[in-house]
Amino acid sequence: MSEALSRREVLKALSAIGLVGVLSPKVLAANQQSKLVVVGGGFGGATAARFAKRLLPTLNVTLIEPSQTYIACPFSNLVIGGVRTLNQQMFSYDALRAEGIRVVPEMAVAVDSVARRVTLSNEAVLSYDKLVLAPGIDFRWQALDGYDQATAETMPHAWKAGVQTEMLKRQLHSMQDGGTVAISVTAAPFRCPPGPYERASVIAHYLKHNKPNARLIVLDSNERFSKQPLFLAAWRKNYGDRLEWRNPSNDGRVNSVDANTSTLHTDFDSVKADVINVVPPQQAGFIAQRAGVANQSGWCPVNALDFESSLQPGIHVIGDATIAAPMPKSAFAANAQAKVCAIQIVRAFAELEIEATTLANTCYSFITRDSAISVSDVYRNDGGELVSIKGAGGISPLDAPDEFRAREAHQARDWFDTLTRETFL
Repeated sequence: MSEALSRREVLKALSAIGLVGVLSPKVLAANQQSKLVVVGGGFGGATAARFAKRLLPTLNVTLIEPSQTYIACPFSNLVIGGVRTLNQQMFSYDALRAEGIRVVPEMAVAVDSVARRVTLSNEAVLSYDKLVLAPGIDFRWQALDGYDQATAETMPHAWKAGVQTEMLKRQLHSMQDGGTVAISVTAAPFRCPPGPYERASVIAHYLKHNKPNARLIVLDSNERFSKQPLFLAAWRKNYGDRLEWRNPSNDGRVNSVDANTSTLHTDFDSVKADVINVVPPQQAGFIAQRAGVANQSGWCPVNALDFESSLQPGIHVIGDATIAAPMPKSAFAANAQAKVCAIQIVRAFAELEIEATTLANTCYSFITRDSAISVSDVYRNDGGELVSIKGAGGISPLDAPDEFRAREAHQARDWFDTLTRETFL
């Protein structure tokens, strides 16, 4: 971590984003009939709805989310490894309702950006003055030959926490000692860049202590990945030859799967495994495609000042669905983007100019059940583009002692508790 900005200061910076000067009398006098509709109740959408309502209590805020309970992806790898339960990942929307936010348990299926209306799965139509889309990700079924929704029932992705998480856990825990686990990692971009490698670490830890004759193979479509030196060093130290990682240069790119034979096919090899986890190709969630805010890449370009779509003026897009590099697709990033977006929307309602802000991201990854590594970065959004502030972020030291890694695991738990409390509790 750079001496210029400690991790604690990063967290403080995020909490303070844009608050100065926002709660002016002109803002509080904004039209009480103004309607904000937010689609998607994850770390981006729920935060945007809650933060906008708190900034402007007179605002009419509606959150559209088909799930009655949100199941968090951060820390879900620990569920697979038997360290946490899925119940610990579940959060309701009761606290948001208590603050005056209308929560509609339906799916948004269409957006009319001209008439400013959202159509729901029950055929209801909601009008809006401002719209925020936080649709998360969907999978590009069949983009990996042989992998579709049916295949996911035997080769789980577990990249949306819930039923799939439990399925992968059951498969792993019921596998005989001496079996093989394989993880196929799609090419970036995808939700949670370090997620597959944390998952590999947690699974390897489980195997080491419960099935010592089993092995794990990671077949990766990426030459490089987030926190790579830290992960590779941790794997060598903790798991030895129990964990094998192959990058594309070492024939690690999977080009097809065969669910009938439990096989992953690379260019020159076929890997059979008892448990196969496929992290599939991804794109912005369904409603982003229907609303016309996703480009040919499948992701959503935005103006980083207020996260307004570059393709559909008047619609804001936040979270994993966005093209916001160098900011990653992470829960913490979605939370930060949601706050900035909410601030700028409130300013727009009050006919105030939008202003440049500072955003931050901090990401923890477990390398054993009780040790973790982290990376932080801070960004400016002047000119509508996100730019990392040199020297303002940092990464865990490569040669840190075990005690340091244990402290980072404790910090990770505090990080999760703070993020979920701020969003849902």
